[in-house]
Amino acid sequence: MVSIDVWNASVDFPIFDAKSRSMKKAVLGKAGGKIGTESRVPIIEALRDITLSLQHGDRVGLVGHNGAGKSTLLRLLAGIYEPTRGSSRINGRVAPVFDLGVGMDPEISGYENIIIRGLFLGMTRKQMEKRVEDIAEFSELGNYLSMPLRTYSTGMRVRLALGVVTSIDPEILLLDEGIGAVDAAFLDKARTRLNDLVKRSGLLVFASHSDEFLMELCNSAIWMDHGQMKMRGSLREVLTEYKGRDPFEGMSHEQLERLGQLPVLPNGDPA
Repeated sequence: MVSIDVWNASVDFPIFDAKSRSMKKAVLGKAGGKIGTESRVPIIEALRDITLSLQHGDRVGLVGHNGAGKSTLLRLLAGIYEPTRGSSRINGRVAPVFDLGVGMDPEISGYENIIIRGLFLGMTRKQMEKRVEDIAEFSELGNYLSMPLRTYSTGMRVRLALGVVTSIDPEILLLDEGIGAVDAAFLDKARTRLNDLVKRSGLLVFASHSDEFLMELCNSAIWMDHGQMKMRGSLREVLTEYKGRDPFEGMSHEQLERLGQLPVLPNGDPA
């Protein structure tokens, strides 16, 4: 059974060669964490005292302002960052999708990048070779797939990366939103594949600023603020506190049902 458990975990980043406190202030202005001042070396406390248990079937959204610690938390959950204090344990194959372009080579063709990106996400070459035709059809890039990636526009690169990402079979999917460069029609097409991807994954953690994406993919949420978990609960509860308004207000019963966001009665049945 896939699971992620984190106990009182903190992640610190030392800043070496800082010459003055003014540099500390400059870093603090850009970072979501807190600058430690007790050491001679400035420390960014990127995450503080995170305790979290995620199980198969969880669909968790991460919300918070830029620099709040969402991406750092994703990297902790992926095992990329080791806790400076505390501990974490991951059971299951992780597919970290933090940057759609990571693992892609601008000097090789789109077809070759399909294989490379798939290997980066934990798939085998044979598995990716079986998916090439489907990815090519989805991306709608045609003959460009035989050309070097450096000849692609930003939108074309996102199309290719989305095709690969949505073709994998993850046990634990850690997703950081980064798909805003494609046109609206293609994004609608991608939504269906993203939903199918989430259904295939055992566990999802999704960092996003889009209420609509969060509503479609998640049923619970965590509000990150300055490297700490400020609130955890149902998606509706957390978004309402974070936004200062209920993003579901005004939606019809049918819309809420389609998004899987119907309120639950005390006996566990949908309202």
